[in-house]
Amino acid sequence: MNPDRRVEKAATLLAFLAVGAILYFAAAAFIPVAIALFFALLLSPAVDALQRLRIPRALAAAIVMLALLLVGAAIVDAVSAPAKEWFARAPQTIRKIEQRIKPVRNVIAQVDAVKERADQLAEGPHAAAAPLPPQNSGGSYAFEMTQSLLEALTVLPFTLFFLAGGPPLLARMAGALAGSERSAASLRVTEAIRAELGRYFGTVALINFGLGLATWGAMTALGMPNALLWGTVAAVLNFIPFLGPITTLGIIAIAALVTFSNIGKALAPPGAFLGLHLIESQLVQPLFVGHRLEVSALIILLAVWFGFWFWGIPGVVLAVPLLVALKVAAEHLDGWRPVREFLSPSPQWRPLKITQPDGSVSKRVRTVLSERVSRSA
Repeated sequence: MNPDRRVEKAATLLAFLAVGAILYFAAAAFIPVAIALFFALLLSPAVDALQRLRIPRALAAAIVMLALLLVGAAIVDAVSAPAKEWFARAPQTIRKIEQRIKPVRNVIAQVDAVKERADQLAEGPHAAAAPLPPQNSGGSYAFEMTQSLLEALTVLPFTLFFLAGGPPLLARMAGALAGSERSAASLRVTEAIRAELGRYFGTVALINFGLGLATWGAMTALGMPNALLWGTVAAVLNFIPFLGPITTLGIIAIAALVTFSNIGKALAPPGAFLGLHLIESQLVQPLFVGHRLEVSALIILLAVWFGFWFWGIPGVVLAVPLLVALKVAAEHLDGWRPVREFLSPSPQWRPLKITQPDGSVSKRVRTVLSERVSRSA
């Protein structure tokens, strides 16, 4: 390999690691900006539509933000009463759950007692007593809550700023960072990401809204109290891959367990939601979203895990948008084909045959090797 090529790759890797370290240690500063930029990309098509009606862009952005806040406030108002009721009944709910799982707890307690006795016999009669765990003060929790509140409030003005600035603002920023030689490509990629991300997550939002309505209807038909609350939970948490549906299933199962005494009736609500989720994930989403922006399930799972480790809940929320944006960029940039193939699910993939039956190197391998040699030269 050319020495200059090696230096370039090493510098790219170091720059990538440096940016990652900055984003990790300065998460409190970057998380609101990242969430605001994501919302701006999602809402910019609506602002563009209002702007085509000869409404000034700043006013159009304010109208879209106000409409979004009103819809959010209406949803919170609709589910606040049943949520407060469930929180008020939390002690009774916990006691009911304890009664239902009492046989399982007894078995676990017996196993723990046997294990503790075995440990005592292994340690001998002079085993030291375990130290008491340190007591945590509530100061750090209050600080974290205050920090989270400030971050949430900061998202609103940032989102309004990005929306009012419009696609030219985002495109100019990307072009300026890329330099004059690659400004045109950066503008094209930025616009493609904005359009595709808005279309993709707009469709996903409509699908999740339909899932919430279907869950609401199913819970109402099965006699579950506060069916609107469970439909809202299903619609909101379904934006989080894997973890969201699993969490919704667990919440509905616990609610049904404490609501119905009959085991059949208690299993019906989580079973109904599981069926609706399978229909949504296996039929509806592939039909309407399509496969062009589909990302490998393993890559999504790893992105959600590392996003939670990196930025917590905001990292989980932003994991899939970042993957979709990366795939759109890979489709519009020359030389990014390996990234696109790495992100895409490939059920038709077959291992590369190195040699033919006669022992000679296959033609495909020779072609790949010659292309790599020509690129490195």
